[in-house]
Amino acid sequence: MITEPNTASKRGMSAPTGIALLVLAFLFASTACAAPLTLPDTSYNYTVVDQDLPAALQEFGTNLGIKVNVSPDVRGRIQGRLPELRPRAFLDRLAAMFNFEWYYDGQVLYISAVKESQSRLLVLAPIGFDQFKIALDALKVADDRFAVVPAPGNGLVLVSGPPRFVALTEQTLAGLIAEEQAKPKPGVPAPPAQKETVLNVFRGTQVSIWRNGRLEQVIGPDPRVEGQAARQPRGDDEPGRLSHSPVPASLHPY
Repeated sequence: MITEPNTASKRGMSAPTGIALLVLAFLFASTACAAPLTLPDTSYNYTVVDQDLPAALQEFGTNLGIKVNVSPDVRGRIQGRLPELRPRAFLDRLAAMFNFEWYYDGQVLYISAVKESQSRLLVLAPIGFDQFKIALDALKVADDRFAVVPAPGNGLVLVSGPPRFVALTEQTLAGLIAEEQAKPKPGVPAPPAQKETVLNVFRGTQVSIWRNGRLEQVIGPDPRVEGQAARQPRGDDEPGRLSHSPVPASLHPY
């Protein structure tokens, strides 16, 4: 496990103040170096006794109050005592010893094996390289340790680094392209408005109004209902019965 001496007590500070100094502060600069790992300028002595590397890295994040995501490909065991180091130097020393890379996206410290490093050749059009680089810096995605290199012609860019870094650069470019494509293009006329069509269909005393191919309104009774009513027999004409009209008296025989 990782143990730390109570440096706050030695300096006469209260325990809460000493703990506060251990909290990792990730400051995002507006320069090309994004998400720098800025730590208190205080030395710490970490003692590791035969501890699994991922567990040691998770405990490192817990001690400093940050979330840590360790790739399954990061393996190894730490044995013996490490020299007295500051937190950043401790992390970099382990990275050199066990061949891993770390990248901070502003919320989580991602730790991946060097063999997981990726390279992507991205198409910039319709975005220029300068616009892409400015966006990476402004969004705190860029990191001087990892490459973002334009190809000749300013139409392609090569991105190399840990998986999380490469994924964020791809997402940034996709967002810029979508934004550019959504902008109205100068000199391109707007599509003409669709002409409205109205059709009146007459069926007997009923009128159906169709607007743009959709039935909008029906006025009047259904002619089918009227036809059925017209064919309905009256009471004195029911089937099986004869209708007898009275014979006028003048036609009666004498």
